[in-house]
Amino acid sequence: MCGIAGYNGHFDRSLLPEMVAAISHRGPDDQGRYFSSDQQTGLGHARLSIIDLSPDGHQPMTNENQSLWLVFNGEIYNFAGLRDQLAAQGHRFSSRSDSEVLLHLYEEHGPEMLPLLNGVFAFAIYDTIKKTVFIARDHLGVKPLYIAEMSDGTAFCSELKGLLPCPHLCRELDMQAVNAHLAFIWSPSPTTMFKGVKKLPPGHACLIENGRISRQWQWYNLPYDGSRNDLSFSQNAKQLQELIEEAVRRQLVADVPVGAFLSGGLDSSAIVAMMRRLMPEKAIRCYSIGFKDDNDVEGCPADLPYAIKVARHLDLDLKTIRITPEQLITRLSELIWFLDEPQADPAPVNAMFIAEQARQDGIKVLLSGAGGDDIFTGYRRHLALKTETLWKWLPGPVRNLAGRLASAHTDIRNPWARRLVKVLRNAHLSDSERLLAYFHWSGDELRQSLFNPDHIEQAFAKSVNVPLSDALQSIEKEADPINQMLFLDSRFFLADHNLNYTDKTCMRYGVEARVPLLDPDLVFFASRIPTGFKQTWTCGKAVFKKAMEPFLPHDVIYRPKSAFGAPLRRWIQNDLSAVISRMLSAERLANRGIFSPEGVKKLITADREGRIDGSYTIFSLLCIEIWCQLFIDGTPYQHIKI
Repeated sequence: MCGIAGYNGHFDRSLLPEMVAAISHRGPDDQGRYFSSDQQTGLGHARLSIIDLSPDGHQPMTNENQSLWLVFNGEIYNFAGLRDQLAAQGHRFSSRSDSEVLLHLYEEHGPEMLPLLNGVFAFAIYDTIKKTVFIARDHLGVKPLYIAEMSDGTAFCSELKGLLPCPHLCRELDMQAVNAHLAFIWSPSPTTMFKGVKKLPPGHACLIENGRISRQWQWYNLPYDGSRNDLSFSQNAKQLQELIEEAVRRQLVADVPVGAFLSGGLDSSAIVAMMRRLMPEKAIRCYSIGFKDDNDVEGCPADLPYAIKVARHLDLDLKTIRITPEQLITRLSELIWFLDEPQADPAPVNAMFIAEQARQDGIKVLLSGAGGDDIFTGYRRHLALKTETLWKWLPGPVRNLAGRLASAHTDIRNPWARRLVKVLRNAHLSDSERLLAYFHWSGDELRQSLFNPDHIEQAFAKSVNVPLSDALQSIEKEADPINQMLFLDSRFFLADHNLNYTDKTCMRYGVEARVPLLDPDLVFFASRIPTGFKQTWTCGKAVFKKAMEPFLPHDVIYRPKSAFGAPLRRWIQNDLSAVISRMLSAERLANRGIFSPEGVKKLITADREGRIDGSYTIFSLLCIEIWCQLFIDGTPYQHIKI
């Protein structure tokens, strides 16, 4: 795992060192640069040494005749098998690194190499003969990659902040991205907060030549095509056991110590259970988060007691990190700077504190349970979608009435009642519109009231749902709503939110996060499991839970769902209230010019009076303001007073 940067076009050589310096936290072990003979291409690298710690793994890396140059961020888990195949075809290797395998694979197959890879990656290969830069991102977008086309050429980097030194970068705010962050708390790729910067979507590649993107294509799409396997429930569970174990085995390969996240939920517990199965005698260090009140988090049982139980059951070395609202306040500007995007979720704070502690403990690799909810179900919206059959047979007028009645009830404090009202408010929508609405934290009407009138037209020029609805067209053969939702979870929520913060918070401290549940073979198998085995009437991840019964305590497997987050609603109402009043004051909002001071004040007042639950929208407004101070005003995160 590393950081990469580069350009193709008419840039000054001094740009590349600045780009690499901006992402040096990603690769504290080594740095390297390459400039083409015509000075039109530059490649930069910041290395985190995981496999082959010797100087042989230095990047940019070249082949024998120096016709190809590579910068690579990620891990190729099947590199050993690919290396053997390439060696049998006559290729000669000078290192033990997986990076060198990419060079020889490109020599053999060109861009068609991508489907052969099992791993996580963002890389660039410069071909000195063709004078092209080939860029690719992994299947599900585990590794980030940002691209900016400018008047002087095209630049790319592992992090958005690495593009800020580009002198002609368009830094105009994309108001549709701002709107998306309020709606989803993330922005669907390819958009970012800057009009001039795009995210290369997951499973995509592109060619850059003469300073311009000459071709961009999708080389991988999530495998939802309506196909199902004909295995029984127990047979699916058995095969799932084997695939998860194999995925963990692949991702344990490292020349440095490996630890794990352990929230106490099923996903992370399953990963450490397989680690213990594969390493029965070895000490395994795990990390969990606790809060000052560990009784519940937003009405759900706290994670920590379950994490402790799993650690005892599997004989793990568990280290607990306690988080307070004061720590969130103190580190929030730092967090947003390293996220690159104003993601309004407290969960990244947890990941950042764990990565910081792991690095202090000498752990450079952490296995994560990220992705389980996105391929097996597990989010509350999956249950809500499943239970729609109980009421969606009702005639349209009745559903419209239910929606109006639900919308009239705003003073709702019980979290389960809030969720029910949210479902009923959308009862009148079509099936496809309702599917997309489950991803929203706020409705169009509320968001329009928050924007400065000068920006409403631009922010709402098209629906925030367009990227999601367009993506659904690529799996038109998949008719099951649960799988359609899982597709959207994986394509957007997972890639643009969960994976982004997992990578950025860990790499902030030079720690690699690996995600075994997103192994491509496992993802393919999960897409073929009948949806009734994934989400039942009362149980999400049913087949996954069955698969883990031999390895974990029953009450851990079948515990109530809890997010890997923090008691945000309680913090917004209490601990963060002074911060919100100061950072979202009428004067500050008026000076910024994005949002309406009156609209924001009404939202905060309604939330404090309990008339609505606006906590995530308020937190999103706060994060956007801090992001603007960092990325537009240029204020260093250490100097922002929160």
